[in-house]
Parts: sequence; C-alpha cells; structure tokens
Amino acid sequence: MTASILAPSPAGISAAAKALAAGRLVAFPTETVYGLGASAIDDRAVAAIFAAKKRPSFNPLIIHLADTGAASRLVRMDERAQLLAERFWPGPLTLVLPRAAGSPVSLLASVGLETLAIRVPLHPVAAHLLRAFDGPVAAPSANPSGRLSPTMATHVREWLGDQVAIILDGGPTPIGVESTIVDLSGATSRLLRPGGLPVEEIESVIGPLAEPEASTAPRAPGMLASHYAPDLPLRLNATGVDRDEALLAFGPEAPSGARMTLNLSASGNLTEAAANLFAHLRLLDASGAARIAVMPVPTRGLGRAINDRLRRAAGPRPGFQG
Repeated sequence: MTASILAPSPAGISAAAKALAAGRLVAFPTETVYGLGASAIDDRAVAAIFAAKKRPSFNPLIIHLADTGAASRLVRMDERAQLLAERFWPGPLTLVLPRAAGSPVSLLASVGLETLAIRVPLHPVAAHLLRAFDGPVAAPSANPSGRLSPTMATHVREWLGDQVAIILDGGPTPIGVESTIVDLSGATSRLLRPGGLPVEEIESVIGPLAEPEASTAPRAPGMLASHYAPDLPLRLNATGVDRDEALLAFGPEAPSGARMTLNLSASGNLTEAAANLFAHLRLLDASGAARIAVMPVPTRGLGRAINDRLRRAAGPRPGFQG
C-alpha cells in the first residue's frame, strides 16, 4: 500500500503521531534531510526501519528528541555536551553520548552499543511531530540503505512508498545534507561525520575535534566507505567533461559539452550547494549518461560535508550497504 502524503497541518501531525504510537513508520522533514521515523522504544518498530531500508544490522540509528530536557532520560551529558546543546540545539548536530542507566531506547537502535546518537531537530514539522508523539523517535534518512538521501517528500515516496504509513510533506529541506555527528562518549571529542553544522563552529565551543578511532563497526550513521550513492559512477575533481558524462558543476565557470549539467551553485555559495546536492545527483542519475563528473568543491564550512558525501558516493559499492 502506497504511503499517504499529508500536509503538516494539525490533523496531519496528529495522524502521524498516532501512526508512530501504533508502531508504524512515518517519514518527516528535518532541516537536513527527510527521516524515516519509528518509536525508539518499540523494538518491532525499530526493526521495521532496518527492514524497510535494508540497512545493515550493525549500523546505529539517530534518536530524535523534542528538546534537550528529554536527553537527560536517555544519555549522560557532560559539560561539553551541555555547551554544544545550549549553542546548537535545536539544529543539525548529533551527539554520541553514553547511554543512561534505564534508558528505554531499544537496544536495536543502538545496535548493542553502550552509546546513543541523539539530536533535537530544528525543522518546525519535525518539532511539532516530536511534541505530539511525546517520545524519542529513531529516524535515519528515508531512503534505501546506501542510496541518495531524500530532500523532498516525492523522493521518499519513490524510494519507500510501500514501506511507510505516512509521509509529512514539508517541502524541500533547507540544509540538504545530514547532521554533523560528534562523539563525546570518551575523554576525546571526535568528529564522526561532517554535516549541516560546520566543524569550525563546533570547535569554537569545545576545541579541536579528533578523527574517528579505527573500528570494525560504525559508531554512528554515514561512516561506511560506500554511502549516499546514485546508480551512476562518479568521477570526482573533474576539470573537464566528456560527451557521455553528466556534470555536477560548482561555481561560475563550468565546462561545456556534458550530456546534462546541473550547477550546485553558480555563485559558489556552499549553503546553496549543500541544499542542492542530493536532488541534483538524483536528476543527473536519470540523465542517461555513462557517469557523473563532479567539479571540485572547496572543503571549508559546509564544503567539508559536501565532499564527504561525494567521496562516499564515489566509493566501492558492495551491494550498496550503508
């Protein structure tokens, strides 16, 4: 049965909250991308997320909360976490923190780890839904595992329309790349995934962030080598383009001759580029080209998140696991 796409009216929000309470899946917009939500305290509902996405069972989920106060019942927040929460929540920042004793979140959502990844989203539709549901919601991106993240409701219906009860249509997501993930579960603050909140802003509050520790299993979403991938292969750092290629351009001087060209931002604006990234890749993927050539994007600010997604999209693809 195809999902119902509802406007985020009071009636739509109420219907979505009731669906979550009944153990069903609900897709909703955040400021980053659309999430595939389920009650985080319902083992079967959380399992339904993994089944719908065909997500590897070792890849943990992010838990979405209505406010910072709700976090104290799920995780242990130290001074660093408090400082970041005060500064950046609600917003596109996920914190990995030690699980609190008696935390009701399904162990499946954290894949057995002694940590939880949590955030308080800024998008008004997400905020209204979380308040109406009045509980933690596990919500990875609403797409098949490893594929391009959805930035519009129609993307969710295309990918997962028969797996979801309700899709709340909040229009295009304003940031367009997933949240930044910082691991504060140990003494060292670590960046696990660059995202919608520039790393420089986080470091201005708690100091430098270390790289992730070497591990055989991810501690947060988006850490696998192949992720966020279209069907077509990507050729990164392209300064020219072949006739059989589609071009993902950036800046005012895009080379000509591609089968199809879309520019992330002709003015070189990284905020605009991040918002366009996944939607442009989806359109280029359907262009009939042999591959997608991608122009260089600066690594400052949101460019770090853009380049992370492009690098993973261009990575080896063993069955699109992500």
